[in-house]
Amino acid sequence: MPAAILWLSGQAFSVENMEWNYSSAVELLAALRARDVSSVELTEAAITGIEQGDGVVNAICIADFDRARDAARNADQARARGEDGQLLGVPVTVKESYNVAGLPTTWGMPRYANFLPAQDAVQVSRLKSAGAVVLGKTNVPFGLQDIQTFNDLYGTTTNPWDRGRTSGGSSGGSAAGLASGFGALSIGSDLAGSLRTPAHFCGVYAHKPTLGLAAMRGMTPPPSLALPTEADLAVVGPLARTAGDLTVLFEVMIGPDPLTLGVAHDVTLPPARHDGIRDFRVLILDRHPQIATSAAVEAGVNRVAASLAASGARIERGSALLPDLAEAASLYTQFLFSGSAAKFPVDTYEQLRARADGLSIDDCGLDAARLRGMVMSHRDWIELNNRREIHRHGWRQLFGEFDAVVCPITPTPAFPHDHNPNLLERTLDIDGNAVPYFDQLVWAGLATMPGLPATAIPAGLSTDGLPVGVQIIGPMFEDRTTLRLAELLEQDIGGFRPPQLRTDIGRA
Repeated sequence: MPAAILWLSGQAFSVENMEWNYSSAVELLAALRARDVSSVELTEAAITGIEQGDGVVNAICIADFDRARDAARNADQARARGEDGQLLGVPVTVKESYNVAGLPTTWGMPRYANFLPAQDAVQVSRLKSAGAVVLGKTNVPFGLQDIQTFNDLYGTTTNPWDRGRTSGGSSGGSAAGLASGFGALSIGSDLAGSLRTPAHFCGVYAHKPTLGLAAMRGMTPPPSLALPTEADLAVVGPLARTAGDLTVLFEVMIGPDPLTLGVAHDVTLPPARHDGIRDFRVLILDRHPQIATSAAVEAGVNRVAASLAASGARIERGSALLPDLAEAASLYTQFLFSGSAAKFPVDTYEQLRARADGLSIDDCGLDAARLRGMVMSHRDWIELNNRREIHRHGWRQLFGEFDAVVCPITPTPAFPHDHNPNLLERTLDIDGNAVPYFDQLVWAGLATMPGLPATAIPAGLSTDGLPVGVQIIGPMFEDRTTLRLAELLEQDIGGFRPPQLRTDIGRA
């Protein structure tokens, strides 16, 4: 079996026995069950790939190779005894923000470099119970508070397609690692597109589950105690290189926290609405009233729309049932920023409040929404939440006529690194026009604000050769509908492709 040569951003290295590193988890499980390969072999191949290739990408910020080797040996021994598991023997990675017993959890903040949780996060425990082999932790931005992935403790994670561009954030290390062949699966989180945006930028798959569907305990900022909490916007979810793998990991992750609802985490969700593309009714959106869409992203949305139409799906370009996108963006922005000022010094908070009081009542821009969110009272929050419920009702009506909505994740493909410490001074270039950096979050917020499931899928490459993804938004708790449509589209338009792969990585 010849060695392959993997090219990452122009840097080549020899790969011995790494033919499995770009295989799907489903393929690996089949090979493990057939005894075509062992978990030890898969784990050693993944470790070799990381050791030889991660210097280019910097996706894996904390390696846990010794324990991974032990877990792989245990997986092989379990198979020899006739045991099986949802992920038994499959190498995976974990976003740095999850607690893993014995490893640092820093959220990219240097002052917590020595914070070592004693217990695994719920989702890490579920991975291990399913038999997964945890290779290590993936890089994140400082405090998970950026659309890029860099921090002073672990450095910058680059995009495997272009080292000069970001991998996205905050699950950027996970997406970049998957695109580089570092493990078959990863887990991340999503508040402002933190699963979907890195998937879009790196050409992989991700799923933002329905709000509250997957337990979050232990995905906890240091040095806080890991408690079962109900998040207002945030979720945890899977990343993968195939849509089928995304579904496999989703099934492992879903379920309530055992501290609140017993030890079982089985959840009964409705099946996918349809099994074939021709039966789907899909609303296509490529324009937003608050921000332009780049030609590259619009082309990606249209590729998916054309594929759906060619396969017989009913597609529409607009609907009177769609909740108002401008108001949705304002609501999301206020919710998103409402917690950011909670620990500000009193004088800083009062300065922000004075600025907010000076806003015109007619100012409905996103800058005004950010400011109002930071000084929101509890009374204001309750009123905002009532408006959110009206939007949720609107989405329920929409999904009586449609099965899914396909739209952008961000307005552009991956953008160049921008580490300006003043985030409000950053801008995003959309086909030559500069817009405020944080305005790009409105597409991610479309699903986040009402708590809807959204699946990010690859939708081809831009003319510059960068990945372009789109998201499939579905009805609340109907995650299996968007995941199924992702699988069907993968068959039609293709899915993940390895970046800069110069020779066949498939098995000889």
